[in-house]
Amino acid sequence: MALDRRIVELYDEYTHKPLDRRVFFNRLMVLAGSATAAEAALAVLEPNYAQAQQIAPDDGRLTSERLETSVDGVALRGYLVAPKAAGRRGGVLVIHENRGLNPHIEDVTRRMALAGFTALGLDFLTPLGGTPKDPDEARALFPKLAADDVLRQGRAALKLLAARPDATGKTGAVGFCWGGGVVNDLAVSVPELAAGVVFYGRSPDLAKVPQIKARLLIQHAARDTRLVQQLPDYEAALKAAGIRHEVIVYPDVDHAFHNDTSAERYNAAAAKQAWDKAVAFLAAETGAA
Repeated sequence: MALDRRIVELYDEYTHKPLDRRVFFNRLMVLAGSATAAEAALAVLEPNYAQAQQIAPDDGRLTSERLETSVDGVALRGYLVAPKAAGRRGGVLVIHENRGLNPHIEDVTRRMALAGFTALGLDFLTPLGGTPKDPDEARALFPKLAADDVLRQGRAALKLLAARPDATGKTGAVGFCWGGGVVNDLAVSVPELAAGVVFYGRSPDLAKVPQIKARLLIQHAARDTRLVQQLPDYEAALKAAGIRHEVIVYPDVDHAFHNDTSAERYNAAAAKQAWDKAVAFLAAETGAA
């Protein structure tokens, strides 16, 4: 049985505002009717990383490493995964939600590598000490993260991917929620970016849209009214600037519909469709040398 829409919307408010957990849970109890019912609702809303893993960390088709390096004086830490098969391939920067580089995003990074890319799940919380294990602690760090630090890390990571000996020299980025907004910001700031895939991320500064060189695939959820309301102005700016782009709004799905760690918001059909579109799009833009 699906949850009351008000509960899903409250959880989105808790995730993005964010609300203090005590305030959130008290409001949740009112909507759910009891503490027990509130706990049951949380069980299908909050992430369960173990149950949603699709690609094992030791999958024999892949090589992986915990990356810790510096590019142009910018410290980078993350999870770098590539196919074992020889060949030149595009590089894809995988940008996490506002919970940091967690096991889910590492799994998504492996999925991207298995699709034929060198994939880097970057920990954008590195300037603040890295992603903590507790998701609430991670979420609380994002307002403290300087926008310039985010752009510097993204630019340096894309340069690292493009310079690898097995690279085509072309790079893309895919981001989810907070990360989707970062993809938009990188598109207006890093002309070397060949392709950007936005999963339910905020729009960039519209005045900077004419600076975009990348081709963009922008994917949103119809029930995610907070972000969908931004789309008409953003799409109008993209069209006016002649930016190659495609916008898809998936019907009857929630924000974070691709995140299979949240049973309530995940939509398997829409997630597969959006993922397949993203992989084909990135391959077309980064795969040829």
